[in-house]
Amino acid sequence: MFPILIFLHSLWRWLVLGSLGYSIYIGYRGKTGKLNYNASVNQWRHWTATIAHVQLLLGMSLYFQSPVVMFQMLDSPGKLLNEQTFFRYYHLGMMMLAVVLITIGSAKAKRQKTDAEKFGMMLTWFTLALVIIIIAIPWPFSPLASRPFVRPL
Repeated sequence: MFPILIFLHSLWRWLVLGSLGYSIYIGYRGKTGKLNYNASVNQWRHWTATIAHVQLLLGMSLYFQSPVVMFQMLDSPGKLLNEQTFFRYYHLGMMMLAVVLITIGSAKAKRQKTDAEKFGMMLTWFTLALVIIIIAIPWPFSPLASRPFVRPL
C-alpha cells in the first residue's frame, strides 16, 4: 500500500500545482477586469480546493506509514535540518498551512459580493498557498530531502 500511496501523492502534486496555477491566473485576469466570475470560475475555485484536500489526505496517510518519519533521528542528532525533521515537521506543517490557506481563500472568495473581490480573494490566498507549497516540496534539487519529480510505482 505504501508504494501506491507515495506514487499517487507524487503524481497528484502536479494536479495541485496546475490547478493552483490556473486558479491564480484566473484570479489575476478577473482582478484586472478581463473576466466575469461565472459558474466555470466558481468550479475552478471549488476543484482547486478539492484537489488540495485530496492531496492532504494522501499525505496524511503516507505520514503515518512512512519509514522516514518513523525512524528516530539517530543519524545526525545535532543537525536541526535533516531528512527526518524535514518530513516530520516542516513538510507536514507547511503543507497543512497551505491547504488551510487554500480553504480560507476558497471560502472567502465564494462569499464576496463583487466579482473583483472574489477574484482578489482567490488571487491573494491561492498565491500565498502556492508559495508555501513550492518551498515545502522535496524537489530533486533540494538539499534537505530530494525526491524525483514523479515517484515510480
